[in-house]
Amino acid sequence: MGEKRVAIGQTGAAGTKGDTGAAGTKGDTGAAGTKGDTGPAGTKGDTGPAGSSAVLITPQAVCDGSDANTTFDEVCKIGMTGPGGGLIFFVDYNNEFETYDYLEAAPTDALFPSGEGGGVWATAVLNCGPSPRNYNCQTYSIYTETNVALATILGRHRGLFGGKAATEAIVARHDAGSIAKNTYAAGIADTYEANGKTDWWLPSKDEMGKMAENLNNRGLGSFRALTYWTSSEHGSENGYQYNFEFGYSTKNIKQSGNIYVRPVRGF
Repeated sequence: MGEKRVAIGQTGAAGTKGDTGAAGTKGDTGAAGTKGDTGPAGTKGDTGPAGSSAVLITPQAVCDGSDANTTFDEVCKIGMTGPGGGLIFFVDYNNEFETYDYLEAAPTDALFPSGEGGGVWATAVLNCGPSPRNYNCQTYSIYTETNVALATILGRHRGLFGGKAATEAIVARHDAGSIAKNTYAAGIADTYEANGKTDWWLPSKDEMGKMAENLNNRGLGSFRALTYWTSSEHGSENGYQYNFEFGYSTKNIKQSGNIYVRPVRGF
């Protein structure tokens, strides 16, 4: 046969990679798709409760302002002279309290017998403590309540406008023992009279604090730089007192003497 033998050579080496070509131009943006259908409306939420409007007091035009010694025909504000001749030190603008709208400090301290400036919170009248109540009010509470009931009363009697009820409780204990009112702080305040007003009481712990804040700290009221009794009881043997020099209340034993009295009244 006439066959021809062909010799196959070796594979040649790979060539070098060519340069990357330039990027092509960006194609045109396609047309926007059609807008989808609007979904169904959500259900309406419930209407919230109406806000309560503030209940304000009806202002009383029975005070005297900077034009001192004129007709008492101005709306009462803190620092003005009130109907009792003293200074207004609290106004219940938002009608938070049910009893009164204004608190007025007496124009002067109430004095003990013979012009003594200070005295005791309670005397040794035998009408306090547990039944048969043969205990004195200097070492036992003027209240008969206990636990939660007592805490509730003490809280109320220590607050604003609480001094009246606290004073009445102290006086009732002493009246039952036939004790003269001019021998103890609450009795002195209860019998105080100024400008024809006789409805004064021994201020509570918080009332005394407001007197210090709104009068004494502004140089008003002519308070002594000493301690004054409040009608708020602190345990069975102590009453609260307020120090006008340092501006804070502390407890003191009820038989401690030489503590001053500045009555207050509400209207």
